[in-house]
Amino acid sequence: MSDPTTARALTPAERLKAELAEERIQIRRAALFTGLTAVGLTVGILAVVIGRAANDVGTGWLAEYVGVGGVAGAVAAGGLLLAFLAGGIPALLQALGVLFKERKLDIDLLMVLAAVAAALVGEARDGAILLFLFSLASTLEDYAFSTTKRAVAALMELKPDTATLVEEGGLRVVPSDGVPIDSVVLVRPGERVPLDGMLVKGTSSVDQSPITGESVPVDKAVGDVLFAGSVNGYGALELRVTKAASDSTLARMIDLVTAAQASRSPSQRFSDWFGQRYTVLVLVGTAVALAAFLLTGMEQHLAFYKAATLLVVASPCAIVISVPAAVLAALASAARMGVLFKGGGALEEFGAVNIVAFDKTGTLTEGRMRVTEIVPLSTSAAEVLSLAAAIESSSEHPVAKAIVAAGAEADGGAEVGGGAAPARTVADATAVPGMGIRATVDGRAHWAGNRKLAIERGVTLTPETERALALLESRGQTSIILGDERNVLGLVAVADTVRSTAADAIAQLRAHGVERVAMLTGDHPEVARNVARELGIADADVYADLMPEEKVAIVEELGKSGKVAFVGDGVNDAAALVSASLGVAMGVAGSDVALEAADVALLSDDLSKLPQAHDLARKANGVIRQNLIFALGIMIVMVIITLFWSLPLPLGVLGHEGGTILVVTNGLRLLGYAPRKPRPQVAGNRVPQLTDA
Repeated sequence: MSDPTTARALTPAERLKAELAEERIQIRRAALFTGLTAVGLTVGILAVVIGRAANDVGTGWLAEYVGVGGVAGAVAAGGLLLAFLAGGIPALLQALGVLFKERKLDIDLLMVLAAVAAALVGEARDGAILLFLFSLASTLEDYAFSTTKRAVAALMELKPDTATLVEEGGLRVVPSDGVPIDSVVLVRPGERVPLDGMLVKGTSSVDQSPITGESVPVDKAVGDVLFAGSVNGYGALELRVTKAASDSTLARMIDLVTAAQASRSPSQRFSDWFGQRYTVLVLVGTAVALAAFLLTGMEQHLAFYKAATLLVVASPCAIVISVPAAVLAALASAARMGVLFKGGGALEEFGAVNIVAFDKTGTLTEGRMRVTEIVPLSTSAAEVLSLAAAIESSSEHPVAKAIVAAGAEADGGAEVGGGAAPARTVADATAVPGMGIRATVDGRAHWAGNRKLAIERGVTLTPETERALALLESRGQTSIILGDERNVLGLVAVADTVRSTAADAIAQLRAHGVERVAMLTGDHPEVARNVARELGIADADVYADLMPEEKVAIVEELGKSGKVAFVGDGVNDAAALVSASLGVAMGVAGSDVALEAADVALLSDDLSKLPQAHDLARKANGVIRQNLIFALGIMIVMVIITLFWSLPLPLGVLGHEGGTILVVTNGLRLLGYAPRKPRPQVAGNRVPQLTDA
């Protein structure tokens, strides 16, 4: 009977660990063979130099082949043979494995053929140089790509291996992977949080930068969420575990980034497609060129030498590797910023975006609304608030939460609109998308929402109600209409706060080449325009009073004039996220649904991450273009020189391998991407807070 632990599928994070362990072994092995190739080449060259200095030129085939005879010739031949075996056999085995298993021609095969061709025409030294430089370049490339994986694997080191359980008998240190949900864990000052959970005791300041990218520690109190991998500040904390170690936000981050690096972007797929077909073309083209050289009367030795050089300089190594070098580095850099891309395709798409459409509530604003005024029409202010709080109690919308909080405050004895809210019996609560909510309260049908819901319920708004609504909306407040089966009972006004980083984020997006910024909301037009003016969004780009399906239609319409990124919360705006060229969900740390829904996920609520991610994506696209242009350019130049003039094989190898290393190094620059720090702004409520007389 098999062990179930060995039968289960590995998570992406576990696979990454296994891959890194295997790659370390492979890189050490490759470095060993590269070193042996270098030793063989060095011995071969030194033996020839010493033999000639001793005037031991000699005669016979060995002297003719390596340039010296006697002992020096034998040593030189042995050194070159070592270089060919150490540098050629691993590459040949790799190429044959790809050929027989995947039915593909590998670039390694071109290099081995070129080295063998050089040896056959008496240029074994040049063939050995080719194999050494190719082996060295391959080892450096493997190490470079392993660096991008190690940058992601570093996230794994953020999670402590142990956790301190709080039990009736005291404290017990256990492996964090085995802590069950609902356990209480102690986190001392300076320790890392071992698991996702809710704070149940203590207050502190917590550094969440490894998870969300927030540069400033966040104050935490009872009821707040803590993420595994964040660092506790000054106070001891006790948290109740809400997710197993394998399901934590940190684990999901690692899994998503690892999966993203394994996926292929459009540019990567093209470079793979091009490289495979071009490799075949190089083999055929070299054979044709060799025939042309011989038919035009070129010496056989020179013709084969030029053909060997052509195999090397026409090889598409740099082209094939230019895209993944940039994409993998950018994905790792973004993860450190608290931004997750769903693969290289999302990265490239975001860099090409020229239109950004924002949801308003909870995205451009903080979504932390509070009741500012209660307007009674057919009953008392206390009754309006009490009924509204009861109806909205089953909703998760930010406006609903504000009304429920105000109702709870009134029920606790605070004066809100005069009086305290009595207990209510609520049944049959039903959300009406884009309109509001209806419910049975104390046995009678009630509803709370906008004008559309009033019309849907068959309730006519009186001139008095319309005047009250117009006054509240002119102040930029969101108004909720409360009614029963026949009448409007009153209005509840709430106000929101624009995010402190929103205006600067929009300005930076425009500076990065975004041509149009739009705002989509189900809120009243006047409320939406007030927010837009504060953020510098033109009235023509404000779409208000929208139903969810209308948001989708507008996003699709915007898409006709460019590539559109829609920025929302990742859950309530799922349809708009999917309909856009690219969906961006913000503030999704801890939300598995949102992490899955979006193409790009901002783990924190910090909007400054959006232009930083866009800038990184643009830079990645720029590096990809630079790499492709350089790789194609140097290849074309060397092919022309080889065909019509004379290019020594060692120089061709140096240009080919040097170009490959350069494009990899250029791509790895993105690992050090440093975003510009946003200009801090002081944001206040966009409407004056009103108090009841």
